[in-house]
Amino acid sequence: MNIHKNARLTPRRREEMARAGIDGACSKADAARTYGVTSKVVARWTARFLADGAAGMADRSSRPRTSPRRTAANIAGEIAVLRRQRLTGKHIAKQTGVSAATVSRVLKRAGLSRLKDIEPAEPVRRYERERPGQMIHIDIKKPGRFSQVGHRITGDRTRQSSRRGKGWGAGWEYVHVAIDDASRVAFSQILPDEKKDSAVAFLKAALTYYNTLGIT
Repeated sequence: MNIHKNARLTPRRREEMARAGIDGACSKADAARTYGVTSKVVARWTARFLADGAAGMADRSSRPRTSPRRTAANIAGEIAVLRRQRLTGKHIAKQTGVSAATVSRVLKRAGLSRLKDIEPAEPVRRYERERPGQMIHIDIKKPGRFSQVGHRITGDRTRQSSRRGKGWGAGWEYVHVAIDDASRVAFSQILPDEKKDSAVAFLKAALTYYNTLGIT
């Protein structure tokens, strides 16, 4: 629950105020002065506490219990059907006999405001090899390496700018990763660079590892 920034009472303070009045610790007028509200507010929260207990101290929805002028369900359904036939809001309003603003509100509630909302979802396109070893994916990640702890841990931002490029960072680590397409078994190594010799050495190491698992 989001408490308004100018709210005088939180649910716990409401309960405290209600209990003070019920227990006879203070009158409604005294409670109103203590908590910075009116006697009417004190009476309201006291009544809610007596009726619902601590659970009644939370904010309730401001949505009305009934909405006599709300668009009828059959009209709202017809609007949704026409929208899925790609009719515009103006055409739907004309055909259903309601205003364009009403059509807009109904479509927004139904999540059909935009044309892309009525398009069928595209199937997820995935491919997967039938057996392990048919294909492996290889990638290289470059996480930064540091020679000392940074300000995010120490909280010390002094000389932060002057440290950049002067030994503060200790270069990069090159994490070579291989993943078998069918089994999703992964193999990785941290190597000094991402050049040819390191890449070839990693590929050979990955093949050797997969061979130990019976994957060729």
